[in-house]
Amino acid sequence: MTASASDQTDTQNDDIDLGSMAFETAMTELENTVRKLERGEVPLEDAVRLYERGVKLKRHCEKKLAEAEGKIEKLIVNKNGEVTGSEPFAD
Repeated sequence: MTASASDQTDTQNDDIDLGSMAFETAMTELENTVRKLERGEVPLEDAVRLYERGVKLKRHCEKKLAEAEGKIEKLIVNKNGEVTGSEPFAD
């Protein structure tokens, strides 16, 4: 099999620093990776590489979500509807 343009793009994406990747970008790449693996049309070595990349992307997305969750605060409002403070948001 010959490498397609998308496979070459995947190889280039492996070099991108996940630390600077936006959540939405990482999620899109993860979704594309899962689709490729589900189709089962990639050679074994590429599937292993895609799986490893997918694991890294999943962890990155989880980290970004945890960071965002840590920034969300519940506003405390008095009877008059005025914000009087805030506290960490809990499930």
